[in-house]
Amino acid sequence: MNNHITREQLENYSTAFNSDRASRVACDAVMAGGLLGSCRNPAVIRKMNHEFSLTLKQGAITNQKQSGRCWLFAATNVMRFRIIEKLHLEDFELSQNYLLFWDKLEKSNWFLENILDTVDEPVGSRILCFLLDAPVADGGQWDMMANLVAKYGVVPKYSMPESSPSSSTREMNRILTELLRNDACILRQAAKDKKDRQSLEEMKGRMLKGVYRMLCICLGEPPKTVDMEARDKEGKFIQDTGLTPEEFFKKYVDINLNDYISLINAPTAHKPFYHRYTVKMLGNVKEGSPVCYLNLPIEELKKAAIAQLKDGEPVWFGCDMGPCICRELGIMDPDLYDFKDFLQTDFPMDKAQRLDYGQSLMTHAMVFQGVNLDENGLPTRWRVENSWGDDKGKKGYFVMSDSWFTEYMYQVVVNKKYLTKEQLDILNTETIELEPWDPMGSLA
Repeated sequence: MNNHITREQLENYSTAFNSDRASRVACDAVMAGGLLGSCRNPAVIRKMNHEFSLTLKQGAITNQKQSGRCWLFAATNVMRFRIIEKLHLEDFELSQNYLLFWDKLEKSNWFLENILDTVDEPVGSRILCFLLDAPVADGGQWDMMANLVAKYGVVPKYSMPESSPSSSTREMNRILTELLRNDACILRQAAKDKKDRQSLEEMKGRMLKGVYRMLCICLGEPPKTVDMEARDKEGKFIQDTGLTPEEFFKKYVDINLNDYISLINAPTAHKPFYHRYTVKMLGNVKEGSPVCYLNLPIEELKKAAIAQLKDGEPVWFGCDMGPCICRELGIMDPDLYDFKDFLQTDFPMDKAQRLDYGQSLMTHAMVFQGVNLDENGLPTRWRVENSWGDDKGKKGYFVMSDSWFTEYMYQVVVNKKYLTKEQLDILNTETIELEPWDPMGSLA
């Protein structure tokens, strides 16, 4: 058997392609109009209506711009919904830049602590390579956001507005990553030189001082107190001054974040349903609560999300935002692109296999602001609030088919009051630790 591509094979491939009229027509279409545009399925586009039997009213659409802060935008979109409802406002926005600042600082500490805990790992080990790969990536998880808010509170957007680096984080992340890798090198060398842990922690403290300075230069220094100033729908001016960020959160957002649980759907053989999971080395705030998941069948995620929406509360979720979507139209459907007929190619892997073979994982967080239910109360499509600005989708909103939910949804966060007793009982069971590189350790 040949282990290389032969001339005879190439001639055979060329003959097969040129003798197939459908392939030649597809070639002409794709070269002129692009691959995805040429493969769009008009039947799917026609059925994906942006109307829903249950719709919540949110403020203006937000825009994370050139940053990976979707998890923070989705979280602040959930929180600002409560402020808008409570104070009868047309719109309000919380500062994502404020939470970004504290996340970068806490992730830096998290990274350096992990470096200190692994000083005996050889260069090139899988653990060390994992830690050094992206120590301060923009992404995050719901529980990581909850830890930030519990420690630092939240502030209005006007109290810590966007900066150029917060809206486009690539340059800041590159410099900060280089700084932290240098610091890791210094700490590991100091440990090799027999410095004790206390001395290493003191060195780390000085390193974090430099991180804080860099973040202040890039993002601005976070405010210690803020004022609540807004005008409601009736024109009444609301003013409340001198609040700490923690007081602002407690008074105006007023959510007990400990009541919210992450439900995941990871149907792989080594992650059985109805168990509680965490991921090693996944987090940001060192003293905060660990990331925790309940792995459940997909229909149970849908039921919990619908129950929360029916009570008038949006739902934070994490999904794979790569496959089968059209940003321009705001459509998410597994049949949106007709690859089978157009490319004569099929992709038979199921959800579990896509996870196992690195084809899919959670990449983006957004918010459900509605759902369309059929005559039997079952979902047909979901209303999605994105954070890509109002020029994507329908004024910033996307429509997700229920079949897309089944295939590419990995996480929803709901109040535990919407869980069954059997689901709640899982919280009292032993937590299973997943390896740091497990797909469920991905950051939205």
